[in-house]
Formats: sequence, C-alpha cells, structure tokens
Amino acid sequence: MFLLLLIVSIMIAATSLDQKIKKSRLKKIEVKKSNPSGANDLYFTSLSKHYSYCFILWSIIAAIAIAISPLSLLLKYVSIILFIIVNFFIFFKLSDNNFNAKSHIEKSGQYILALTAGVGILITIIITASIFFESLKFFQKISFFDFIFGLQWNPQIAIHEDQAVENSSFGFVPVFLGTLLITLIAMIVAIPLGIMGAIYLSIYSKDSFRDNVKPILEILAGVPTVVYGYFAISTIGPLFKNIFNFIGVEIAGESALAAGFVMGIMIIPFILSLTDDALRSVPKALKDGALAMGSTKSEMIKRVALPAAIPNIVGAIILAISRAIGETMIVVMAAGLIAKLTINPLDAVTTTTAQIVTLLVGDQEFDSPKTLAAFALALALFILTFCFNIVALSVIKNYKKKYG
Repeated sequence: MFLLLLIVSIMIAATSLDQKIKKSRLKKIEVKKSNPSGANDLYFTSLSKHYSYCFILWSIIAAIAIAISPLSLLLKYVSIILFIIVNFFIFFKLSDNNFNAKSHIEKSGQYILALTAGVGILITIIITASIFFESLKFFQKISFFDFIFGLQWNPQIAIHEDQAVENSSFGFVPVFLGTLLITLIAMIVAIPLGIMGAIYLSIYSKDSFRDNVKPILEILAGVPTVVYGYFAISTIGPLFKNIFNFIGVEIAGESALAAGFVMGIMIIPFILSLTDDALRSVPKALKDGALAMGSTKSEMIKRVALPAAIPNIVGAIILAISRAIGETMIVVMAAGLIAKLTINPLDAVTTTTAQIVTLLVGDQEFDSPKTLAAFALALALFILTFCFNIVALSVIKNYKKKYG
C-alpha cells in the first residue's frame, strides 16, 4: 500500500513540477517581451518535462536507498517524504538556473542500461564461479580422469571418510552419451520439419494463412515441458512399444527414442519461427531477381534464399540444440534415470540435466561426492555447450563473410 502511495505521490509531484516550471518560464518570456533589446538572450537548455524526469529518477533512487537502510520503518517513511519535498524544490531551482536536465537524464539512462548489463554479466560470473569451485571440491575426492573417462555412472552412496569408495562410480561418459543421443534424435525430428515448415510459410503460403497458422504453431513453445513429458510417457512411449513389438523388435518402456521424438516436437516452433523470420528478412529484390532470371521457386530457395539466410538459420539451430541439451522434465519422465553406455535409441538412458536434478534432490550431505557430482556435471555441460557455441558462431561468421 505504501509503495502505491509513494508512486502516486512522486507522479503527482512530478506533474506539479512540470506545470510550475512552465508557468515560471512563461513569466520570464513575458518579462523579456517587455524588453525587446534582451528578448534574444532567453534560451532554455531543457524542456520542463526533462526536469520532471530527473525528479522522478532521483526520487526513486533515494526511496530505494532509504528502504534498504537499517532505519526504523517510521523514520524511513519520514525520510522518503522529506527527500521528495526537498528534491522538488532543488529541481525547480535548477530550472531557474537553466541546468541541462536533458543531458543529465540521457546520461542517467546510459548508466542505468550499463548497470543492468553489468548485473547480467555479474550473475553469470557468480554462477560460473560457484559451479567451478564446487567442482574443485568434487575433484579433490574423485579423480578428474576417472570422471571424464569413466564408463560407469552409479553415484548411489554419499561417501565420507569412514565409508568405502568402491561401491560408487562417477564416470561421465554414459551420461554424456545419453545427452548426445536424445539431443541428436530431437534435432533429427525438429530441424527438417522446422525448416521445411518455415520455407512453406514464408515463400509458398498466402499471407493470410501464415498469419493464422504461425501463432498456432508458436503456442507449442508455451506448453509446459511437464505436459510434453506426460504426453511422451502416456502416448508416444506405448505407441512406439506397440509398433516395435509388432515388427519383433524389443524396445524399453522408457526409451531415448520416445523422449527425443517428443523433445523434437517441442523444439519445432523455435526453429520454424526463427527460420521463417530469417527467410523473410532476405531482401525481396534478391528473390525476385532470381525468379526474373528464370529460376523456379525451388531453385530460388536453394540458391538464393537459404544461402542468404543461413547465418540466422544456424543461429536458430544453435538455440534449439541448447534448448534440447538443457531439457530435464521430458527426459526424467520418458527416458528414465539409468545411465547406460549405449547409443541404441531403443534403450532407456539418462542425460546430464536429469542426473543433476536427481543428485540434488534428497537429504544427503552437501559436501558428499554424490551431491558435488552435480556441480561437476554442470561444469562439464557448461564447457561442452560453450565449445559448441564457439564452433557454431565461427560457422555463422564464415557464412556471413561468404554471403554478405
């Protein structure tokens, strides 16, 4: 309630300041008109609304600073009200002195934008440092090479100094293979369907059809992943099991194929929407020029539209792959939690994100290798994704150089 009253008070005071400055300037103009020789000396560096903006900015900054201070509640209220009143008269006085409020508010906007960008960078650094230092604790207990090259993943025992180590294994390879397998299946489903759908919507379909269909397809991107997971385990999993049993092939009830297929369906809207935007951003003159030279639409797509849009399409695929690698709920529900050293899509597998969730759920001690293994997995996933993004960005850069 107080916050609402504070905002209303600041806005009312800012409006009053704007009107007061306007009236003061009108009086100055009238005085100057009565003295024609000095009329040309009247010059205002800023509009009255710029002083109001400065008043709002500093009132909000002061209110936040006072709110987080260790003062009592009553003293905070009184301090904020007093500052608003003092701030009002300060900026009115500055307007009389022709203070450049326009430049001040512009610079303040730049500082605020820089601060928000810095906050994002700082949070990223803090998260990365947290993962790194917790991973170091894990590697003090478990060999780095056993983790990277180990072929078994079975972190079932929270190891302490008085417990045996040989019953647990922390090999990253089967978890990585599961992540790679499900991501590959998802991309095999999503990339062709997404790109072909985007080609149809952007080039072949009528604008009215595209305007109606594209929002419907994009609704899929807003469906919670737990719904996709339920769809995979209740519909797609049994469907695949019946199909493969009919042809005499054994498939697990929770398989990489079912999870990857549903994940691909979930990712289609990302690729379709971004690819459609990329194709429509290709200059119309290029496409019309290809058609005018006698190319068919399919030839124009293959030789002009797709090459020109390929950097943005690769960017869409990068986003889709990152989305697939980071998916958790579909894998937990439809692929299982068993880490197997296999590339068979009909087997139950697990992924890095699913294991992170599993390791951090429960009452085990935070300094045990079982719990710290989650940070080691997160660090490995972070490094792999980072390297993948570097390679993908270099590909995009080369295509931009080639096709301008």
